[in-house]
Amino acid sequence: MTARVRPSRPRQSEEPVRQENLRTLNLELVFRHILAADGPISRTELASVTGLTRPTITRIAEELLAGKLITEAGLSHNGRAGRPRVGLTLSEKGPAGLGLDIRADGLAACVVDLTGTVRHLAFTPATYSGWSAPDVLARLAHMARAAIDATAAEDLTVLTTTLAVPGPVQAGIVQSAPELGWRDVDAQALLRDALGPLDLPITVDNEANLAALGELYASDNTLDSFVYVSGGLGIGAGIVLDGQLMRGARGWSGELGHVTVYPDGNACPCGSRGCLQTYASLSAVLGDEPAPAGTTPDAAATGRAEAGHPATIAALDAAGTALGIALADMLNILDIDTVLLGGSFSLLASWLTANARAEIDRRVLTAAWAPITLRPALLGPDAAVIGAALTSIDQIRRHPTTWLARQSNHMTSA
Repeated sequence: MTARVRPSRPRQSEEPVRQENLRTLNLELVFRHILAADGPISRTELASVTGLTRPTITRIAEELLAGKLITEAGLSHNGRAGRPRVGLTLSEKGPAGLGLDIRADGLAACVVDLTGTVRHLAFTPATYSGWSAPDVLARLAHMARAAIDATAAEDLTVLTTTLAVPGPVQAGIVQSAPELGWRDVDAQALLRDALGPLDLPITVDNEANLAALGELYASDNTLDSFVYVSGGLGIGAGIVLDGQLMRGARGWSGELGHVTVYPDGNACPCGSRGCLQTYASLSAVLGDEPAPAGTTPDAAATGRAEAGHPATIAALDAAGTALGIALADMLNILDIDTVLLGGSFSLLASWLTANARAEIDRRVLTAAWAPITLRPALLGPDAAVIGAALTSIDQIRRHPTTWLARQSNHMTSA
């Protein structure tokens, strides 16, 4: 008996196209073309590529201009004869996104504008010794307020914030972040309380995922499938396939630190044995000589490696080997040809790459005829905080009417 074919289900976002919906769809269509343009694009060109009438384009352009989402880029002949055109391009004023990050070596805050340009980037070293979750998030809230004040002077309005954390997250709750001593911490609620009257919408996500998105946004459009490995006190991976972040069924994918590299190896705090984390994290690299008081683990590991400290060099060799074994398993399954080393690994890449590459070349089935690229991440240790800020502003890029409605309500109440 032939099984009955299940009919396809309509997507949740599908709904009847009413007049008000049509206006929104047309506005978002025009805005997407302005976003995608390599440079300023004229109203005439927008009418041509969208199929909308010139009066409709004019109305939408005026609405976007009034909302500070776009700006006129001045007169240009575009290399052609005839009347000059007025180009439309993204505004460097108006909405902005705020990213916050809890890194192995400290706290970071970043603001980006609608063009994706970093307008504010601040970092405060931290060791977290004796700090509770409310302590950490209170310090981050202080940095957030400073970032918002600094960019407000440049006519930027932060609409949302995204917090990057080193662990799996569900509904704003950090399920586990052993390096911070966190378990089931409601980071979203704690940060909201710490921000007080700012009342910003807050999203909490895994830092490796956000760093991977940061690298994707910062790439030259040729990088659309890669593994981003975030090294620090913990180890995570952000997996991007065909330009899309792979989150998994519950958003917990990428726990590379708990891939088994040696089945009978070191005991891991997770309860298993031989996890990558026990060989390649900063704690493993520092070993019995932890970072001195007042020195971050990043700085301690890098300093000792640069000085040729024998125990540190040996630990980094072991870390590179273990990392290569874990990555080879992932690459064999996913058929991805690029690995980016981020977080602390971006600083230690010079000592990790050789051994990691040797294991990848030996263990990845296709490596002989399709070499794997293994390199430091473009954004370095700042990838997660920049990715968090870009994720925040991306919500406005996808749904510009959210900002326009806010602007309209603000003008009405004023």
